[in-house]
Amino acid sequence: MAETLVRISNLSKVYKRDNQQVVALQDCSLDIPRREFLALMGPSGSGKTTLLNLIAGIDRPTSGELEVDGVNIETMADRQLANWRNQHIGFVFQSFNLIPVLTAFENVELPLLLTKLSKRERREHVETALRLVGLQDRMSHYPRQLSGGQEQRVAIARAIVTDPTLLLADEPTGDLDAHSAEEIMNLLSRLNKEFGKSIVMVTHDPRAAHHATRIRHLDKGVLLREGSLPVA
Repeated sequence: MAETLVRISNLSKVYKRDNQQVVALQDCSLDIPRREFLALMGPSGSGKTTLLNLIAGIDRPTSGELEVDGVNIETMADRQLANWRNQHIGFVFQSFNLIPVLTAFENVELPLLLTKLSKRERREHVETALRLVGLQDRMSHYPRQLSGGQEQRVAIARAIVTDPTLLLADEPTGDLDAHSAEEIMNLLSRLNKEFGKSIVMVTHDPRAAHHATRIRHLDKGVLLREGSLPVA
């Protein structure tokens, strides 16, 4: 049986809006084994991205416990959590989030600037990551000179350049055409199968979810039982 990488127990997240409380996630419990490729599906507002942000340490739960690689991240101080996130989490966003004035190389190098690696070591890491996503010949290109699929591959290279413990992807194919989306999903699947990367992905797209090794559904902040689907 695979070792558990992410352990979530009775996790809830409640947001306050004026005098109202909005329950984004309710009493969620989930174990994610190491080297799994998990897809989280559900309608808009179901809590998918909330759960992803909690796992990433971008947001904090209202209650419950969240452990990643044996560390209770919900108890960390802000600075400690930021350092932990830079070392252990790689994040891929729907809109790529590349900096327009930086080249592909410079965008991928950004997370490494917070490490103690030398300039030569940073270059080696960046070149390896870009070669892995098939963009070794686009290192000096700016985002405006790349296609959407190439931009997302740069974003994936940036996410994996620190060799993170966990790769999180929030609608990684949402802004791509069907061909580019399939290329991105094949790349993520390769990272999981060949390189043993643990991946949690939020998606609306059943074709993207098909690449995952397991699919779980959320509906109105509730994680449904394995194999259950939201009620229409």
